[in-house]
Amino acid sequence: MALPLVFSDSQINVLVMATDRDSGYSDLDLAKFMTLSTFLAGLIEIYAAQRTALALLDTYVGPRAGRQVLKGQVRRGEGRKIDAAIWLSDMREFTALTECLPQASLLEMLNAYFEFINAAVTAHGGEILLFIGDAVLVVFPATPRGGRSQACKAALEAAHDATHGIATVNMRRTRAGEPAIDFGIGLDVGEVIYGTVGAPDRLNFTVMGRAVNRAARLQNLTKDLGRPVLTSAAFAACIDTPAESLGYHPVKGVLKPQEILVPKGF
Repeated sequence: MALPLVFSDSQINVLVMATDRDSGYSDLDLAKFMTLSTFLAGLIEIYAAQRTALALLDTYVGPRAGRQVLKGQVRRGEGRKIDAAIWLSDMREFTALTECLPQASLLEMLNAYFEFINAAVTAHGGEILLFIGDAVLVVFPATPRGGRSQACKAALEAAHDATHGIATVNMRRTRAGEPAIDFGIGLDVGEVIYGTVGAPDRLNFTVMGRAVNRAARLQNLTKDLGRPVLTSAAFAACIDTPAESLGYHPVKGVLKPQEILVPKGF
């Protein structure tokens, strides 16, 4: 038996039922099901709307922030302090590519880059908070059990996965005569503010703090120092992987030169 489920927006869905009774449904059964379908339509519409909202929030603001939004735990300027490893990556020569690549090719390249970054960070517990043009801001929250060391280890493993995955993609792109995807990653760790900022009717989830600023500066230095991944001394101290010091370098917004390190394998 198939019955219409009419939602409040006039969308018509279907409720299908079956019985193993040889005689099928009685007239009384049919009357009851018709009445029941009217009540079920409202409940199922709420459930469907919640699933759609959750999918949209997961897509646009991330799973952790999405759950907070759905629960109504969102106020402008509200945030909490967390320990986290911060990842900021950026494509190189992207501005030049926008001038010479057809729009379709540019979007395909950008989406391939974002896809591999997302796959790498989510597999290791990271969450993309922002796409800023061709840049990506990712947070790896520290857990009470694992602390900063576990967060940094996860971020470093994600960096390995991303660089190796995109290297494979670049082999195919090169054979096809397409430009390679070149990018740099800055990694830092520290206490950051995780919360909402924006206008009263347009909010954004983000992280703020010195670790975020330093990760951005480290990413910029990947171009000058010719290394795909750079970390701060604080980040390097939290991982077991040996890291090579590239010396002390001036960092914009920081008074003293900072030690810049590159983990083994990069």
